[in-house]
Amino acid sequence: MPMNTLWRLVATGPMTPLREAADRLEDADPAPALSWSCFEDGAPDRGRLDILFAEQPRVDDLLETIGLDADDPAIEVDFGPLPEEDWVRLSLEGLKPVEAGRFVVHGAHEKENIPSGKLAIEIEAGPAFGTGHHGTTKGCLIACDRLEREGLEPASVLDLGCGTGVLAIAAAMVWPDARIVASDIDPEAVTETGVNADKNGVLDRIDAFAADGFQHDKLDARFDLIFANILAGPLQDLAVQLADRLTQTGKTVLSGLLEEQIGAVEEAYAKAGLRIEHTDIIEGWAILTLGR
Repeated sequence: MPMNTLWRLVATGPMTPLREAADRLEDADPAPALSWSCFEDGAPDRGRLDILFAEQPRVDDLLETIGLDADDPAIEVDFGPLPEEDWVRLSLEGLKPVEAGRFVVHGAHEKENIPSGKLAIEIEAGPAFGTGHHGTTKGCLIACDRLEREGLEPASVLDLGCGTGVLAIAAAMVWPDARIVASDIDPEAVTETGVNADKNGVLDRIDAFAADGFQHDKLDARFDLIFANILAGPLQDLAVQLADRLTQTGKTVLSGLLEEQIGAVEEAYAKAGLRIEHTDIIEGWAILTLGR
């Protein structure tokens, strides 16, 4: 087998255990795989987890690590070497365009297949989080679309924990006069946001920089809309600071929390003076829209 052979594992079955396995891959440090994606496979309750490896893994050990049972008849696992000439095509075929409200998030390979009347956001799978295929990102885009249709006209928007910058890009598209700020604790995500903003023609509209939470001079300001697609723990920790950065009539869209974590997050934000106005549940993930 050539030294540069890639290896591919594909698990298909119920979406819930596959999504949980993908989350464990996301949390692993160091990452046990080169790349992975999890998406619906023909039906809302069916999924496919597609993982690429730079070296041949111990499959049984990997499945145990990510919580999949190879003996479970509901889970089908296929593993083998990937022909060198096919790996790019095969890794991209799972990243179909994702429709979220008026937005369609797509890769360059699907650029010509976008339905008319949609706002197309080109995002390639990369090191930063946010291709639209995860329920949290999709839900935040749906919330963005709904808020604009309801008449929200923010003068300033913050994408806190921006990842690929997809939410900042969406905001720049629907609110061309708004000041858009995007921050992330990971400098690589900030770089990715700049690349994607340029690709989508809004680079001059988005001020992206690295910051840990609200610890940056540019975040010592008030915003009419704040997206925070991070995790339940950090969302609770940042509740008071986030509420302080929100204008009196502002809205915030929170995600990165599971449905069963809504109560704890709601309690933290209620203490900070914010209440839930709308809840979306996508694939077990909660997307909360709050205001005063």
